[in-house]
Amino acid sequence: MANPIHAPRADKKFHLDEEHHPEGSTNLGFWLYLMSDLLIFAALFATYAVLGRNYAAGPAPGDLFDLRLIGVATVILLVSSITYGVAMIRAESNAKGATIFWLGVTGLLGLAFLGLEAYEFYHLIAEGAGPQRSAFLSSFFALVGTHGLHVMFGVIWLVVLMIQVSKFGLTPENHRRLMCLSMFWHFLDLIWIGVFSVVYLMGVVA
Repeated sequence: MANPIHAPRADKKFHLDEEHHPEGSTNLGFWLYLMSDLLIFAALFATYAVLGRNYAAGPAPGDLFDLRLIGVATVILLVSSITYGVAMIRAESNAKGATIFWLGVTGLLGLAFLGLEAYEFYHLIAEGAGPQRSAFLSSFFALVGTHGLHVMFGVIWLVVLMIQVSKFGLTPENHRRLMCLSMFWHFLDLIWIGVFSVVYLMGVVA
């Protein structure tokens, strides 16, 4: 004869499993992560503001930066936000193939941005303007390099999501992951606008 005392425990376990991963907790957790990331970039911007004029008799921003190259990189990254937005619209329409396609376009644009940044770093180091040359260059490489690492992580995350959507479809879990990556990608765009304005534009104009 079954013991009725254990029945409520089974029901309780069922409800706990149903509510194990609520969407609100994921969104809150990711917002907290973005806020912590914002603090990191705020510290890097502050460091650059303090050290950005210490050239140690070395080259200044106007001697090093090619605004045309950086302008192209900026346009590429901003366009990638648009293509990711299109991917999200297609995901809301449950268009699996179109979602994967636009995620792929976004990833290619992210790789193009990273390629231009890697070219810039290589060019600067080849000219003897590496991070060890002056405090200005140390803070520059730290700020821009940290942003580049975040873009690289975003591209890897994007590829993983493409595989998951291809394999499992546009499930609620994948919708939630797409939304988190969307917030991350647009966050990186906002940070880059700050980098472009403060580091490159003001550095060359000043």
